[in-house]
Amino acid sequence: MSGALDVLQMKEEDVLKFLAAGTHLGGTNLDFQMEQYIHKRKSDGIYIINLKRTWEKLLLAAKAIVAIENPADVSVISSRSTGQRAVLKFAAATGATPMIAGRFTPGTFTNQIQAAFREPRLLVVTIPGLTTSPSERRLT
Repeated sequence: MSGALDVLQMKEEDVLKFLAAGTHLGGTNLDFQMEQYIHKRKSDGIYIINLKRTWEKLLLAAKAIVAIENPADVSVISSRSTGQRAVLKFAAATGATPMIAGRFTPGTFTNQIQAAFREPRLLVVTIPGLTTSPSERRLT
């Protein structure tokens, strides 16, 4: 990321926050699609996530979110209770629309007759492998 603004460069303070939160620790199973994000494997089998790659992907996500003119056009969803607090905090900080009220209603993004119909410009999904219903729907 040479040539980027200094404010966007990962600093020691950022690394310390990542380490304190434990975001560098993966699990003991490794999906082949995640191999490029792994730094190494500890002796106990836990994979260590490459924080530089994490930072790059966070910047990419931030650029995509900032590109949406109206923050309410960004919908954030989590079907798991562990992600719902993060959804609420993210929505409060950015003005995005949180979608956490229990079970996701099928047709929310596709059925215009439905009262809860939404047509977001961007859909942010926590734990996308586990929250499949909304992310499997095509948004045009």
